[in-house]
Amino acid sequence: MDRCVVLVDAGYLLGAAASLLAGEPARSRITVDHSALIRGLRDRAEQETQQPLLRIYWFDGAPDRVPQPEHRRLRVMPRVTVRLGALTRSDGRWAQKGVDAAMHAELTELARNRACSDIVLVTGDGDLLPGLMSAKEHGVAVHLWAVQAADGDYNQSEDLVAEADERRVLDRDWITRAVRAKDLGICPPAPVTRPDIAAILAAPLPESAPDGPGQRGGQREETPRNGTAPAPDAEPGAPEDSQPAGKPGVPTPKDLADLRGPLSQPQQPPQPQQPVGATLRWSSDKGWVVRPGSGAAGEPPETASLPTLAQLTSAEQRWADREEDITTVSGDPFEVGQVFARRWMERLPAEDGHVATLATLYPRIPHRIDGELLRYAARFGLLAHKDDQIDEHDRYAIRAGFWREIDITTAAGRPSDQS
Repeated sequence: MDRCVVLVDAGYLLGAAASLLAGEPARSRITVDHSALIRGLRDRAEQETQQPLLRIYWFDGAPDRVPQPEHRRLRVMPRVTVRLGALTRSDGRWAQKGVDAAMHAELTELARNRACSDIVLVTGDGDLLPGLMSAKEHGVAVHLWAVQAADGDYNQSEDLVAEADERRVLDRDWITRAVRAKDLGICPPAPVTRPDIAAILAAPLPESAPDGPGQRGGQREETPRNGTAPAPDAEPGAPEDSQPAGKPGVPTPKDLADLRGPLSQPQQPPQPQQPVGATLRWSSDKGWVVRPGSGAAGEPPETASLPTLAQLTSAEQRWADREEDITTVSGDPFEVGQVFARRWMERLPAEDGHVATLATLYPRIPHRIDGELLRYAARFGLLAHKDDQIDEHDRYAIRAGFWREIDITTAAGRPSDQS
């Protein structure tokens, strides 16, 4: 049959692209526009082989072979078939299992059944050499594509290169049409009238000392952290967990669990008696604070009226959101935060003042909305390979994207300053 087929080893393609653009093969260092990538592969394959495309096979690994969001987006694209191998962790590193075997089986089966006249292989693994040779024996022309190597040398098996009928290199210009390196520096800045959210969230918290100063994990240090000896007038019979007056450690949730009196903070005036029903809650920008109770959850009144996105979304909108997530949202953390905020604002009732209320809480996102935002972000594979924890930088970027979208909307509603 006069058609071409493309077999893509995603681990090779995206890993080599990450090495080229970001300096290391970690796929978390790049953002991929899968629609543009598939379109580029199809156009180039048809141009190089002078044959219409039959299909693109995308081979990748996934934990327990469960499709990740990028795989779900790919498999609904026209002429794309996704084949998944296992992704296992050994010695702290992730490795694909079964991907090479699946590519070998597909390669030989296509050639044996004469399903195509040309096969494009995007891989560098020498384990595919027997399958390549078998395809050639069945009269199929094999085109081997490489990603431009970061060090200018081969990133493919030399035996594979020697046996291929044609070889092409996907250079940096071609790669950057669909792949870009993530900026792992400071998150995109907030408006100049506000502090940088990433700097606020990343600021170190006061060092907690639930067992008293000088203790770490139940072990008491011989000397303080500044290297000076203990005070000479310290009483030998004093309890080990005693603390100098006026320098208590930061209380932990356990310390505060049964606290019902005034909350004292170092170098702060005494706090008033907690009202009945008040709860102590952690705020990332203020530490432990007393918030008046409003219901069983003790939610502050300024956020209790803010609806969640789930409450604002109908069944039809939920289906449309899922379709948009699969087909158009790239999964970049900053973009994910923007998409979530945009949907939330668009579905709010008109003239309700919720956006203005939320804007006054910057940089703290109310707990219910923040949890929903991070759960939404997890659907884009941001939990993958990170022990079910969203990477710290990704969390900052998600929230920065959320606030940027809020700022764009609130700024558009404000009259411009006239001198």
